[in-house]
Amino acid sequence: MIRSVLLLIVVLLVATFPATWMLMLLFGNLGVSIGYWGILPLGILVSALLSGSGSHIYVSGNR
Repeated sequence: MIRSVLLLIVVLLVATFPATWMLMLLFGNLGVSIGYWGILPLGILVSALLSGSGSHIYVSGNR
């Protein structure tokens, strides 16, 4: 159980790294210096939004 939770945390950090890194670059160019741990919650949200917008789920109603 503990190993699976640790593995889940590592997978979450690796999966959200590109969005978090790009947000750090964006905020750095705007003059706001926020570290990785500060921007990580926003990086998780952006990763979830990007993965949700890329999925093609069609729900068919009753015909």
